[in-house]
Amino acid sequence: MSLRVLHIRSREMKLKLTVFWIVLFITGVSSAQETSIGELRQKINTLRSQKKQVNKDTLYIGLLLDLGEKLRFLNPDSLLLLSSEAQKLSSNMDYKKGVGEALYHIGTYYSDIGEHSIAIDNYEMALANAKKEDNEDLSLRIGNELANENVYSGNYSTALLGYLENIKLAQSSGNKKMESILYENVADLYGAQRDYDQALYFYNKVEKINTKIGNDISSAQTMSNVASIYAETGDFQNALFKINRSIKIFEEGKEWDWLAYAYEVKGKVYLKQKQYTRALYWYDKGAELHDNLQDDRGIIDLYNGMAEANFGLKKDSISHNYAMMAYEISSTIKSMEGIKKCSNTLYKLYKNQGNFAAALKYHEIFRQMSDTLSRDENKMSMTMLKTEISHKNQQEALVLQNEKALAKQRLYIYIAILFVIVLAAIAFLVVRGQKFLKKLNKELEIQKQDLELREAELWEINNTKNKLFSIIAHDLRGPIGALEGLLKLLNSGDIKESEFKEFIPKLKNDVNSISFTLNNLLSWGQSQMREATTDPANVDLKALVENNINLLSELAFTKMITMDNLIVNKTIIWSDENQMDIVIRNLLSNALKFTPNNGHITIGYIDRPDHLEVFVKDNGIGMDEYVQEQILAKNTNITTYGTNNEKGTGLGLSLCSEMVIKNGGSLWVKSEINEGSTFYFTVPKGNKQFQKSA
Repeated sequence: MSLRVLHIRSREMKLKLTVFWIVLFITGVSSAQETSIGELRQKINTLRSQKKQVNKDTLYIGLLLDLGEKLRFLNPDSLLLLSSEAQKLSSNMDYKKGVGEALYHIGTYYSDIGEHSIAIDNYEMALANAKKEDNEDLSLRIGNELANENVYSGNYSTALLGYLENIKLAQSSGNKKMESILYENVADLYGAQRDYDQALYFYNKVEKINTKIGNDISSAQTMSNVASIYAETGDFQNALFKINRSIKIFEEGKEWDWLAYAYEVKGKVYLKQKQYTRALYWYDKGAELHDNLQDDRGIIDLYNGMAEANFGLKKDSISHNYAMMAYEISSTIKSMEGIKKCSNTLYKLYKNQGNFAAALKYHEIFRQMSDTLSRDENKMSMTMLKTEISHKNQQEALVLQNEKALAKQRLYIYIAILFVIVLAAIAFLVVRGQKFLKKLNKELEIQKQDLELREAELWEINNTKNKLFSIIAHDLRGPIGALEGLLKLLNSGDIKESEFKEFIPKLKNDVNSISFTLNNLLSWGQSQMREATTDPANVDLKALVENNINLLSELAFTKMITMDNLIVNKTIIWSDENQMDIVIRNLLSNALKFTPNNGHITIGYIDRPDHLEVFVKDNGIGMDEYVQEQILAKNTNITTYGTNNEKGTGLGLSLCSEMVIKNGGSLWVKSEINEGSTFYFTVPKGNKQFQKSA
């Protein structure tokens, strides 16, 4: 985009500025901003009265930019008008610093209204000016905003690279304030991706930097963001501690925009605890502050939170209004994260109202936004590939350097023969060259080992991907295709509604099978990508087994299979409840699958000194020794059909084995053909005090 497009015409600019100054000087500005803005207006008014000097006065330009920044959330158009005037004056006097600062503020204006491409154009021009002037502070601020624009557009990978690059620049220049801001934005980025552990890691770095800076407002801003993360992770005590400290500092410092955000975070803390009335109280306080602010990006989460709180109170009409307002603002400023959150809220609202067409529409929008924001995984893979290529180039460069060193060495030897007088000097060079070669060879060996390790990791990732696609292609596409075909027949009138109802039991079984398969795929995928964490706690084993028996009772009923739970009351184990739930469900599901009609399944345990030995026994078809070895082998997914031709993914037992191992146990099987199978797994005992109190 050319500079001409980004400027306002001279006559139009003069008219708008004249109107702006009249309104500003007559009405003033309310709240705590009045003093600082009033002082700026007075200084500008004094300089404007000196018409001969103002057009070439850098102080006047600086005052224009400062006033525009103060009015950013109070009157955004003023930011554009004042920054454009400052740009024009700076260009006329070839004041590059002023041009860069003005373009930076113009970019901020377009960023706030969602015109990201125009914002980026202005930021890039401002950055070019800053680099020409070696203005590192401005370069850092612009680099941070460019990375922010990539976040708003959903390009998280590019944004992360931008932040990290500018962090290095901030560290080299000793700019602690910008280093803190950049690290905080990196933390926010990981928070948006729900990687809360990584987010808290970076927030910890920010808090240490803020302690060195000694700025209470900066510390309060960080504490507000940390409180938001704690709310997401369910650590409500720490969340309230952080946000209450932040609110106190913002109220004393009269930082109204950040105070509005802090109120919104406190509302979210209560929302996550389902204390909807308390949540609305703090959301309303935030909304009151936003009445005097024009911060569209900041109000999206506030309105969406108010929608969710009212939805929890079953006030669907009010909830719908807030959700739609948040959705429209998100669409206007092109906030992909905002559209994602609001469309999910609207989906839940319409689904609750029974308006499935509207619910489906917003669910599709939610999925589209989620897919768009998650595409950074592919970009990360490309970045890894580029890193691999970079390592390879470095290796080639080292080899070339090695060859050059050898050539030099040979040259030194030839010179030694011709010039005996310099023999001692050449000998010294040879010895030094040999040491250098050893160092190079050692570095090459390290590079080689690193590349081999990365290659093995890439192969493992590729095998995981192929396995996932194979399962999706064979085990999910079939039932979904059958459902799609049946719906087409119904839609075209080839079958009647009464005939369609006869297929409902089969469709229900297909949907249950797809749901079970997806749950296993997600759990196994998390385990393979090393994202699943194990959080052991005291778990009631009998209740866990009873829940799964109830869940699978309908399948057992269709095959007339009885299931007996021999586990006594108050049998407590020490394990991750979700992972142990997956183990028991898969073992019971397998038993039902391979047990014929009128069969029998028993679930019990053997009490060992320091652990429980849980077993799931059936009188099904059994298996030979070869199959027993294969089903528990790592990285295998053997799939067989059940007694009623039930189809599985082959992931269940592999997933069970991994989950049991993560919980400190082991899994094995004993089976005979036509006699049945018994699967055993061990799990640590729970806390005895907990058993007694239970």
